[in-house]
Amino acid sequence: MLGRALDSSYAPEVRAHVTLLTAARLLANACYRFAPPFLATIARGLDVSLDEIGVALAVAELAGLLSPMTARFVDRLSRRVAMTVGLLGVAAGTLLAAASGGVAMFTIALVSISQSKVAFDLGLGAWISDHVPYDRRSRVVGLTETSWAFGLLLGVSVMGIVTGLVGWRAAYLVAAIAVVAVTAVVAVRLPRDPAADQSIDLATGAPTMHIGLRRAGLRAWLVIAGAMTLMGASQSLFVTFGSWLEDVFEFTPATLAVIVFGLGLGELAASVTSARRTDAWGKEWSAAMGASLMVPAGLGLALWNDHLSLGLVLLAIGICGFEFAIVSALAIGTTIVPTSPARGLALLLAGATVGRSIASIPATRLYDRHGMAWPAVMSAVLAACTVAALLGARRVGDRAVSGH
Repeated sequence: MLGRALDSSYAPEVRAHVTLLTAARLLANACYRFAPPFLATIARGLDVSLDEIGVALAVAELAGLLSPMTARFVDRLSRRVAMTVGLLGVAAGTLLAAASGGVAMFTIALVSISQSKVAFDLGLGAWISDHVPYDRRSRVVGLTETSWAFGLLLGVSVMGIVTGLVGWRAAYLVAAIAVVAVTAVVAVRLPRDPAADQSIDLATGAPTMHIGLRRAGLRAWLVIAGAMTLMGASQSLFVTFGSWLEDVFEFTPATLAVIVFGLGLGELAASVTSARRTDAWGKEWSAAMGASLMVPAGLGLALWNDHLSLGLVLLAIGICGFEFAIVSALAIGTTIVPTSPARGLALLLAGATVGRSIASIPATRLYDRHGMAWPAVMSAVLAACTVAALLGARRVGDRAVSGH
């Protein structure tokens, strides 16, 4: 289905399998994204405070610093094997979450889901890099990134409905069964391919391939810094908005699932827009534009978080801006280590992990003590830092290519 959005200039393998891989990533993303909006519900189920579950989430996010090591592991495998192993790990972690008897076990489950999803994402990103030139890569990345939005729109919404009807443990169980099923299809249908060190890197059109080592390094670090603050900005909203709606407006898990569905629609629109426009607009510029939307949205939410309708609109703007920004930035990650798309993407994901982990604890504590206003301000400040970092990366790349 998604293959129809790609013309004949794209490799037949990409057009034939992009829908299957997007569906697999949708389910993995649903397992990964379920906890933050339902954090208060899970905390009650484990008989812990929001502060404690926020620390658990931060620990799980910090495990993402292992992403470069995971990339080395992925580089030794074929793309198909890497993606299959990652999906199986997501299923195992999701089952462990369903069986958790305390916050420690739940933390281990989140770590397993997070790192396993990283393995799948790196395998997928490297597979795309193998088959799609850099100047057209954002279209394919944007199509597969609709799975992030659909993970919230469909996956988390369905899990939220199951939570309202049965409980959050049952939601995790249903998701694990679905992941196992799609893993079997990926393992059977995706053709065998060589390991990363035997494959051809089509990123030769990337700016980092044409600039000196020193300036390429500066650009890479600016991109990683931008990913870190961008993820921190989004995490400040994601780990608090569910509690905000429950505490201030008395939302139930079922009504919260409706809001999650609506936010997923907005993310989907942002992903599709990125797929259509980012290659033409420029990747750093597009990511910076998306992040810039989060600044007024966060400041507005800080001022008007006691108004439900306006607050939801501002929340949606912030989350959609984030989605457009992160989808636009992912293709950049495949170029920051020219000899290894997986390792470059892993560095970007590691930076993003630092941002999420650093933001989780202060955001939940600020919410517990002051309500939604200060986490929203925190989101706006971090988003502004993202804009500065990504525009700086664009300027460094432009100067280096022009020889100045």
